[in-house]
Amino acid sequence: MATRFEIVLHGARPAALRAAGEEALDEIERWEQRLSCHRPDSEIAALNAHGYPGPVRLSPPVFRLLQWAHRLGEETKGAFDITVGPLMQAWGFKDGNGHRPPPQALAAARQQVGQQWLSLEEASFSARFQRPGLQLDLGAMGKGYAIEQAARVLREAGITQALLHGGTSTVTALGAPPGGAAWPVSIELPRAWQPAGLGSLAVVHLRDASLSVSAIWGKCFHEGESLRGHVLDPGSGEPVSGPLLAAITAPSATETDAFSTALLVAGEQGLGHITGLRPGQRGLVVQHNPAEGTVAAFSQGIELRWSAGRKPAH
Repeated sequence: MATRFEIVLHGARPAALRAAGEEALDEIERWEQRLSCHRPDSEIAALNAHGYPGPVRLSPPVFRLLQWAHRLGEETKGAFDITVGPLMQAWGFKDGNGHRPPPQALAAARQQVGQQWLSLEEASFSARFQRPGLQLDLGAMGKGYAIEQAARVLREAGITQALLHGGTSTVTALGAPPGGAAWPVSIELPRAWQPAGLGSLAVVHLRDASLSVSAIWGKCFHEGESLRGHVLDPGSGEPVSGPLLAAITAPSATETDAFSTALLVAGEQGLGHITGLRPGQRGLVVQHNPAEGTVAAFSQGIELRWSAGRKPAH
């Protein structure tokens, strides 16, 4: 999944912990083989290649995951959409750090995006595309789902104290660390975006819960004074502009992964709606105001260490 996965395990039997950790990492690899649109032998790659006119038969777990993704797309009012593959390709984020596409290529890609064109046929566990050119990209939820499955493997092995993360952007906590009530996880901005003199944005304490952070950096390129990141707005077809970072905490790593992406797309105006989609869900979003040159943070349920509009250090 083009990222690094790490696991911290606590317990009295080191050999058993190591075996459980290796099995959990193997589970992540098994889901990479099923879900990656970059692997020609994955189920998603087969669907992208043959979904139109289709149908393509899927394994029940992958089919259920696509159903889940479809529901999340509806709940987020389209801010989360796994059919953004053509836009990722057009913007050069599928295989690189991105570039602005020609207007004709962007217009064509926008016509090939929309989960309403994905048909899921439960009786046969198959899927088809209702128009040519549709391409699925599960990058906004696949990592979270793989981590959630790895956590399941650890629980089945009797592990009660563990912390798993993928690329430091999605983390799942089992229980709490020795001597603590929860795992403390810090949310930070890159130094260039931190308001001068202010450090960590927030510390989230996780116990049998997950946290995901989406941001505009990572795969990105500069266009004049603007940073264009790989999180794309399915509606406009453009990289997210304004929001810098979004974070969601909830029980399911699959859903925090998807909802943090949706919140980055929706920005501060979507904070109440997206956090309200699940009981007890918490979130925050950081916005950049280019006109004033300030950065401000907004939260629903997460204690912030700073929030008012401040000029970043850069």
